[in-house]
Amino acid sequence: MSRTTSPCVTGVWYTQGGELEPSAPVSATTLGVLGTGSYLPSRTVANDEIASRTGVTEEWILRKTGIRSRHYAAAHEATSDLAAHAARAALADAGIRPGQLSYVMVATSTPDHPQPATAAIVQHLIGAENAAAFDVNAVCTGFLFALNTAHRIVPEDGYGLVIGADIYSRIVNPTDRRTAVLFGDGAGAVVIGPVDRPAGLIATNLRTFGDLHRTIEVPAGGSRLPARHHGPDDPAHYFAMHGRAVRDFVTERLPSAVKEILRDTDTTPDSVRHFIPHQANGQMLQEIAPTLGLDHAVHHLVVESTANTGAASVPLTLDLVNGRGALKDGDTVLLSAFGGGMSIGTTLLRWAA
Repeated sequence: MSRTTSPCVTGVWYTQGGELEPSAPVSATTLGVLGTGSYLPSRTVANDEIASRTGVTEEWILRKTGIRSRHYAAAHEATSDLAAHAARAALADAGIRPGQLSYVMVATSTPDHPQPATAAIVQHLIGAENAAAFDVNAVCTGFLFALNTAHRIVPEDGYGLVIGADIYSRIVNPTDRRTAVLFGDGAGAVVIGPVDRPAGLIATNLRTFGDLHRTIEVPAGGSRLPARHHGPDDPAHYFAMHGRAVRDFVTERLPSAVKEILRDTDTTPDSVRHFIPHQANGQMLQEIAPTLGLDHAVHHLVVESTANTGAASVPLTLDLVNGRGALKDGDTVLLSAFGGGMSIGTTLLRWAA
């Protein structure tokens, strides 16, 4: 995707006295996605390995989740490493140099350290010396929270890098069949910058249901339950999820979130060409699909070979779809994510090839 440099369009308005005066200039460009990138660690973990340590069968995993394999980070890889790989790929796709970036944002719930921000490490790794860098944590919805933030603060003639990256293999109990079967590691990234209207980011809707914050959690390691009070094998360090409550949340909230953003933007469901959801559970997504009203959209699922990669899920899928050449100029694309908090988000954009 290439940068655009269209001139501004100036409008006019009438005063009470009837004189014609110039209005504020209306730019012919807006912010949109210029490039995408992703990274999956080289180690592939098939269902037979997961089944052998969780007491289930390969068939059970596939039937319950739609997942056949996932990728695990190598021992030397941290979240920042995965994020930097995806970032470099997105910058190359966009034709943007790291030094041109104003902001670097990393959405993650598995940071390298409690502090500093993983984004600061990524900024250093990719050489984005002019960029302000910070993390966003809305668990699996984090990428859409970060993308919305970028849309609001990146200058209209500037560039921002938004990354989703997680290493869930480090926080999932490897013997817990409820969680170990679902998660993998990965990173996805987008570069946003000026594109010609009507392409670009149209709208994002975000919601958090804080009364449900115990539905998905890693209890220990923060100020509530400091790590020093819990041994390394304490279950409080592991990712915990109430699976039935999560399914109920998504079943209830995702259809209404999709319909809400379409209504708010006066977008007809039939005009949506691509639906890219958080790759949480393939079986669940297939069951919910008929309730979304997106009958003319391609529902892109890559969960079979990536599993749930947390905040990386949506941008990673977007990059895989983009890499196949499936996204055409002017296509309307709907992104959706849901995760801990509990949180849910939707982003509507028009693609610029």
